[in-house]
Amino acid sequence: MHVTDPVSLRRKPARRTAVRSTYRLQLRPDSITFADARGIAEYLQQLGISHLYLSPIMTATRGSTHGYDVTDPTTVSAALGGPAGLKALADEVRSRGMGLIVDLVPNHVGVADPQQNPWWWDVLRNGWESRFAHCFDIDWSQGNGAGGRLALPVLHSENDPALLTVDRSGTEPMLALHDLRFPIAPGTDGDNALRIHDKQHYRLVSWRAGLCTYRRFFAVSDLAAIRQEDPEVFDITHRELAAWCEHDLIDGVRVDHPDGLSDPAGYLARLRRLIGPRRLLLIEKVLAEREPLDATLPVDGTTGYEALACFGGVLIDPNGATALTELSRRVAGHGSDQAWIDETGHRIKRAIAESILVPEVRRLVAAIKRDANAEHTDTKALTDATIEVLAFMPVYRADYAPLTGTTGAVIAEVEKRDSELAAPLSVLVTALAADGTAATRFSQVCGAITAKAVEDTMFYQAARLVSLQEVGGNPARFGHSLNEFHLCNSQRALRWPTTMTTLSTHDTKRGEDVRARIGVLSQAAETWAHSVEAWLATTPAPDGATALFLLQNMFGVWPADGRPAASVPGLRERLHGFAEKALREANTETSWEEPNTEFETAVHAWLDAVIDGPVGIELGDLVHELAPHAWSDALAQKLLQLCGPGIPDVYQGCELWEDALVDPDNRRPVDFAARAAMLQSLTGTPALDTTGAAKMWIVAYALWLRRERPGCFVGGSYLPLFAAGAQANNVVSYARGRVGEVPEVIVVATRHSLRLAESGWGDTVLDLPAGMWTDRLTGLTCQGQTRLDTVFARLPVALLVR
Repeated sequence: MHVTDPVSLRRKPARRTAVRSTYRLQLRPDSITFADARGIAEYLQQLGISHLYLSPIMTATRGSTHGYDVTDPTTVSAALGGPAGLKALADEVRSRGMGLIVDLVPNHVGVADPQQNPWWWDVLRNGWESRFAHCFDIDWSQGNGAGGRLALPVLHSENDPALLTVDRSGTEPMLALHDLRFPIAPGTDGDNALRIHDKQHYRLVSWRAGLCTYRRFFAVSDLAAIRQEDPEVFDITHRELAAWCEHDLIDGVRVDHPDGLSDPAGYLARLRRLIGPRRLLLIEKVLAEREPLDATLPVDGTTGYEALACFGGVLIDPNGATALTELSRRVAGHGSDQAWIDETGHRIKRAIAESILVPEVRRLVAAIKRDANAEHTDTKALTDATIEVLAFMPVYRADYAPLTGTTGAVIAEVEKRDSELAAPLSVLVTALAADGTAATRFSQVCGAITAKAVEDTMFYQAARLVSLQEVGGNPARFGHSLNEFHLCNSQRALRWPTTMTTLSTHDTKRGEDVRARIGVLSQAAETWAHSVEAWLATTPAPDGATALFLLQNMFGVWPADGRPAASVPGLRERLHGFAEKALREANTETSWEEPNTEFETAVHAWLDAVIDGPVGIELGDLVHELAPHAWSDALAQKLLQLCGPGIPDVYQGCELWEDALVDPDNRRPVDFAARAAMLQSLTGTPALDTTGAAKMWIVAYALWLRRERPGCFVGGSYLPLFAAGAQANNVVSYARGRVGEVPEVIVVATRHSLRLAESGWGDTVLDLPAGMWTDRLTGLTCQGQTRLDTVFARLPVALLVR
């Protein structure tokens, strides 16, 4: 593979580079710092990447492996290399004709260790008189449940207060609880620890008490929300970003969780003014099924979860739905179908609102009463009505322009279901109509309930086909048709040509190749159903739903050559770690709040029995048998993404086969030296095998083509192509080109390959647009009506160039 072309890869004068593709790097002090990123810049340039897409780079909690727990939003992380390291990285990539995209965290800061966050420490010390008090969304009212103090849910037991001591080892005394330290307000020292605590602006409470007087990121008490609606807060938290723009260090930003802000649209408008009209602005917006992105927002698009569902969905075989649904009903007790999704989603949302999000709901109801001037309204009835509306909301938040009327429709439906809620609903409507604090908090709480109930709970309970259970996805929707796929792509090309597309992120429940392999079970549904029931008879599980869920994930990460999982270093431990998280997130038999040790121990024992027993042998055999089809789907979705409308992101390491599960598994260090060596060693079309060389081959050639013909991709045209013949439904194809000109690039990918193993392609053909076409991946040349058995003779995908 020729990756050192002296013309295309020589260092170039520094100038801003158009974003063609991105490569997500999960920076962390122990493995990838700014200096480490500089070291792999040449490799990423050779791979064809135009921009490094960095995880958060501001000062975060010591040892953070993700950076979203920012402790000082005014400084670049010294652990990553500080401002000088960032400047050196920017200079390095600029010299290579590349650029940087940075990840902003405007919604919250990390407060797990108060000493590490100077703003939070000052608020704890000085209360509402702190010069940073206005930065946080804190309820200081006397009726806040903590006597007007800031409630910190850090106590693990009722006996914890007795363990409070005074630490006088430093320059100023502090209250000490285990490893945590808390400031002592001026003039309140000189007594025992408990009495000193009673004089503070904060109150330490049990995390079980349902008491927290500051807005959080969802229900995470270690992440305190900040008030970007305050211009002073915006200015100080974006001071570094302004400097990066002034010195032209970055080409774009990604905004983390804008739905948590009080006014996302207002924030994004101000952010756009700060970064200017030409820098890329992407938002982490999780869109519900068929929810449009608000076109009035001054953004270029999202981080791509809706595209992920499209690229993977077109490869799912709808013929497998019946067998997998019936298997789920027999083993798990439900079919994970739309009826179950609707009923379960509503039930879980109510449970979330009545448990871990009680503080947020309590504060929302208080705001409703104030804004509706209805202080004497029955709190219990109003709370119940509000929760019922929130539990039926179909989106994260409904105050975006295209969703006008959504909340009203839901309220009407709730009243229709239960007419006794009419009176408290009228109070809610009055408050929402006032468009004040209550309306803002309603939208914020709505997003938190939806995220915790759907992504973090229901997606661990559904068990029909777990590859469908992804952020922004719908487990009840069993795949996408070719027509749906093409319309999805064409709309993206027309409306959001510079949005990001993705297949893997630090937030996906499973990596792209794991998801692709599990998706193949839709093509082998009867075989899978028979196998699962035989395995559960051989090795009974403590719980059917849990077993069905875990077996699919084990199938997804099992060694492709079928060898025992126990032979792969660390895989057993990773599976146990994933199982613990999955069990507790599902919140059926055990949970993070109330771990059921007996149940968890039984599941871990069953997991070991599967790995070490006859089930593991048969599971490995099935993985090995279906591996070529899993690889086919993995390559298909990768090429469809890389050449499709939008800006494709490659998550770190995913240019080779990957076997990532949910975080923290998907943040493991990547061996970039091995990847660079493989890229240099490729000299011809690789075989489909366990090395992943074929995937790297496809990634590199697609990215090189985007660099060679940029006008065909970002902002380019999109033309659906359809095959003819007996197996026409087994191919997905489209053409790209410059708008108003003839197509220059054609992507052709196999779908539902398992049935082709018996029938072959037969007479199926693809009628190519006029011209001579060459497959960049294999060297094949063709024109006119072309047989697909010829196109796919060496690989299950093709990248044809005029």
